[in-house]
Amino acid sequence: MTDSVLRTVVRRETHSPRTGAMLVVVILLILAAVYAAVEIGLSLAGRPPLLVAPGAAFDALAALPTAVVPAALIAIGAAIAVIGLIVLVIAVAPGRLSRHEMTWGERAVVVDNGVVASSIAQHVSLESGIARENVVVGVAHRSVDVTVRPPLGIPVDIDGLRAIVDEEVASYRLTPSVRTHVRVERPLDAGKEDLR
Repeated sequence: MTDSVLRTVVRRETHSPRTGAMLVVVILLILAAVYAAVEIGLSLAGRPPLLVAPGAAFDALAALPTAVVPAALIAIGAAIAVIGLIVLVIAVAPGRLSRHEMTWGERAVVVDNGVVASSIAQHVSLESGIARENVVVGVAHRSVDVTVRPPLGIPVDIDGLRAIVDEEVASYRLTPSVRTHVRVERPLDAGKEDLR
């Protein structure tokens, strides 16, 4: 497999398609076109409109600049522009899946963030001697948050814990790279130690 093909596969596996957003916009446009066709058909058949007759709608649209206060027109235009900008950003910006690319030797592997979090939590538990259920790890697109809740009276070497997390995360060689945040929470104790 060539590098360009591999990059394409990894990108497809780590970014979500915009099919859902496109489908919603297309359905709305189809419904608007069907409604306009029904209203025009009813008007041509001499029947009463469902909501508004096409002629009355065009007359109201033509009279809009003189019938509405300019400030209201500006507000309506701004709202339409914001909606258009949001739709444009959704269409152009890549969606992100909760996955990272991990370099494994000469190969690239796509891993789910939940798998990465579970692996880090298990490693922290084994290296620190703290029970697995007392280690909570969350992996986001650019950060790894590790919260350790040792039982009361169990000492924790915060620097050692930080080194364990940093070394394990560095060994994964994740793309995009992540920052680590390590926090120690003691039960029944208001004090929190937070490392960033």
